[in-house]
Formats: sequence, structure tokens, C-alpha cells
Amino acid sequence: MALYSQTQTEKELNKLANLVKSGQSSDSLARNIHKLVGLEINQLEIDLLATEKDLREFESQYSMSTVDFFHQWQAGQTDDNMDYTEWASLVQMAENLRKRLELLKGENPK
Repeated sequence: MALYSQTQTEKELNKLANLVKSGQSSDSLARNIHKLVGLEINQLEIDLLATEKDLREFESQYSMSTVDFFHQWQAGQTDDNMDYTEWASLVQMAENLRKRLELLKGENPK
């Protein structure tokens, strides 16, 4: 269970955004925001590396690239093997992590 709801978090972020837009933010606030973004980027990169390692293990086990597997899985050309379900889930997790990193790094999501 999340400690704070998404709505609560959005309200707090809006307060900070309004403070910054009004020119009333402190150097301390700016440092903390930059530090928080950096920490989140670092954690996402760690999570992505671990997920990519798991994907490579499936590629090795099944002698197939993740891209080829996922195309087959999306087309319904694989069975309901539990490994395949996990592999497909990892593909989706990795894509979500990449999108989150792109957003935080200020890159354009694909």
C-alpha cells in the first residue's frame, strides 16, 4: 500500500511548482529537487539493468532474442508457458522503466 496517494503527491508537487513559478523558491529547495530527481533516475537505472539481465537469461535459455519472442507472444504464437508470461511481463517492465527514465532525463518518450 502506498504511503501517499497519487492525488496527494500531485497536490504537493503543484504547490512546489507554484512556488518555483512565483520566484519564491530557495536554493535549498532547488538542490533537494535536483537530488530527488537524480536519486529516482539512479534507482530506475538499477532496476532497468536488473530487468535487462533477466531478459538476457530468457534469451539464453530459449535461444531467441527478446524482440523476436515478444513479436511472437503478441501475435499469439507462443503457448501459455509460465516462463513466457514472465518474459513478456519483463519486456513490458523494461519498456516502462525506459519511458520513466526518458521523462526524468528530459528526453522525448517514444
